[in-house]
Amino acid sequence: MSEKQELATFAGGCFWCMVKPFDEQPGIIKVESGYTGGHTVNPTYEEVCTNTTGHREAVQITFDPDVFSYEKLLELYWQQIDPTDDGGQFGDRGESYRTGIYVHNEKQRERAEQSKEQLDKSGVFQKPIVTEILEAGPFYPAEDYHQHYYKKNTAHYERYHVGSGRAGFIQSHWSDKR
Repeated sequence: MSEKQELATFAGGCFWCMVKPFDEQPGIIKVESGYTGGHTVNPTYEEVCTNTTGHREAVQITFDPDVFSYEKLLELYWQQIDPTDDGGQFGDRGESYRTGIYVHNEKQRERAEQSKEQLDKSGVFQKPIVTEILEAGPFYPAEDYHQHYYKKNTAHYERYHVGSGRAGFIQSHWSDKR
């Protein structure tokens, strides 16, 4: 295995639902829930939920690009969100739940732009893709109880994943494309 590691940072609404799809893929070294894109240093969950810090809930993924490419990460990311919704994701509304791809270098920016353009042209969605591609900045890990929530609180996570509308949306848009 390569010693090479890179970071990818994605905001996709509730970070609880963004960890599991990436967590056990080959080449994924670490998936951490946290906050990015805001102006407050080291914000808390409660502060971010007020939609006054400018942060979005996000996941930061440490990965080996020789095993799991950035393009594959982008493909998996798009299949977890509604990229046409600029007001939040599913049952979660507000700035802190908006989608975004936070790029760590120019190569990631180019790949993210290409991926977004391909998705927009694919016809999977009838409305335009509004997910922003932004420069990565500070990433603040979320509190411990948020990390790998799907493992710590499986029943609650599953109820939330279904009840928020995310599971049904993913099923209806991607079940025949996986």
